[in-house]
Amino acid sequence: MNDWAPIAKEYDPLKAGSIDGTDEEPHDRAIWRAMLARYVPNKGVTGDPHLTLFVARLNLQTTEEKLKEVFSRYGDIRKIRLVRDLVTGFSKGYAFIEYKEERALLKAHRDANRLVIDQHEIFVDFELERTLKGWIPRRLGGGFGGKKESGQLRFGGRDRPFRKPINLPNMKNDFYGEGSAEKRNWSREGTRDWRTRDRDHERSREKRWPERERSWAWGDSERERDAKEERSRGRERKDRDR
Repeated sequence: MNDWAPIAKEYDPLKAGSIDGTDEEPHDRAIWRAMLARYVPNKGVTGDPHLTLFVARLNLQTTEEKLKEVFSRYGDIRKIRLVRDLVTGFSKGYAFIEYKEERALLKAHRDANRLVIDQHEIFVDFELERTLKGWIPRRLGGGFGGKKESGQLRFGGRDRPFRKPINLPNMKNDFYGEGSAEKRNWSREGTRDWRTRDRDHERSREKRWPERERSWAWGDSERERDAKEERSRGRERKDRDR
């Protein structure tokens, strides 16, 4: 608990797929893909990663000029890279903006998140591909994105930080009989009592079963005897009537 932080310090797909970073099993196939992926950051990307912002959820019609107009108010921009499809040339809806000074970067990170550009509320965060160890992009099952409807949420980022796990060490120790000697003895005695009670119940049920069978058999024979008596009475009435 002392090392807990809402933002991931190192990327782990299994922790990113957990709301508090305590899960031990992947809850979707994408996490398995991310755990098995061997991703190497793009070496063709230039610039200082510690001065670069990641801007996502852009309108597909938003251009580099529009981004420069908006983000230049926070400081001097060195470079803007709007990611486009290699085949069509259309925007993919996210970009990277490199500033000249760290002060401008921090100001844009603080103020530009959830800003509306071209009728779209944008998302702004630091670049993670080259700064967060073990980073796996969303296309390989990693990232910090995902929709609630798809059941593939990722946590540990700015948009969805980890929730603080509930720390109940005493309750866990007591539950598993790992506490004091008295509690361990009590738990053992309790299990012994339950087992004895279960055995007694099974034995009594076995004893009662033949009695029930006999009673059912007796009940059937009794009903048959009553039916025979009714039939004999009916014959006697017919004889008298004649």
